[in-house]
Formats: sequence, C-alpha cells, structure tokens
Amino acid sequence: MDDSRIIELFFERSEKAISELSSKYGGVCMKIAQNVLNNHQDAEECVNDTYLGVWDTIPPKKPDSLLAYVCRLARNISVNRYKYNSAQKRNGIYDVCISELDECISSNETAEDRFDTKELSRYIDEFLDTLDKINRMLFVRRYWYLDSIENLASMTRLSAGNVRTRLSRLRDMLKKFLENRGVDV
Repeated sequence: MDDSRIIELFFERSEKAISELSSKYGGVCMKIAQNVLNNHQDAEECVNDTYLGVWDTIPPKKPDSLLAYVCRLARNISVNRYKYNSAQKRNGIYDVCISELDECISSNETAEDRFDTKELSRYIDEFLDTLDKINRMLFVRRYWYLDSIENLASMTRLSAGNVRTRLSRLRDMLKKFLENRGVDV
C-alpha cells in the first residue's frame, strides 16, 4: 500500500492504518530502535510507542514523507528510552556515535542555539548533498540510523578500517563546511 493511502487511513481513524504502517515500515523502525537500544524487548516497546505516536499525530499532521516521519519518531522515542535506561552510564553505540560528532557540532544547547537548529539542519543537508552516494550513505547510516562500523563495512564491502577512516574524514569535512558558514564548532 502506498504512503498516501496509509495516511488516509490514519485520517479515517481506521485501525488498519497501524497494521499497514507496521507491514511497510515496522522493520526499519525495529532496526533503528535496536541500533539505539541494543535490547530487543525495549526496541519492540519503542516501535509500538512509535505507532502510537503516529496515531496521535496524524491527523492533524500530514507528513510529506511517511518514512522519514516514522523514522524520526522511532529514533527520538528510542533515544529517550536509551537516556532513561542508561542514566549517567556511558556505553552503547548511541554514545559512541554522538561523541564522534562532538568535535563537529556543539552540543551545548541554549535558547539561542534552539533558534539556530533549523539553520544547522539546513547546513547539514547541504553538506550531505556535496557527498557521493557511498559517503552520504555511510554518514547517514552511522549518525542517523546508528549502524555499527562492522555493519557499514558489510553493507559497502569495505574494510572496517576503511569505514572508520572515511567517517573520520567526513567529520573533518563537516566541521570545515560548518566553519565556512559561520557555525561555531
């Protein structure tokens, strides 16, 4: 079933919307949650919370991309669960991925920083547009979907060392890109 029809089902408040959403995007939601949490039971709960979140927000929202909308909800819910589960513990792939980006993007969030979040997001989108397909995929899969280095190496048929090197260079490129646009990093 196509996304527009699934969204229509949500607007009709049909329970079939949840089953169609689960059929189409349940796997990717589970992958995101599992990558963040590394715990199957918590990941399942987060995926179910994602479905509830979609149910609660559509309508009134009508996302342009249902996949992006669902992935963002799944990721945010999973990250919140991760933070709750690991209160003041540093372990897991989420912490590793975020710490890799610390050198590129300031993590201190003030009211002024929140105002600039959309601009930063736009800059990151521009940066991603400058990358070739494989580097863009590596960056997005590592820092959005939180895939492991080993998984990325397997996907791309590169060595784990090559993936680490590419990601390091991409972070350096992002830092320079943001500095050239006046972003404090």
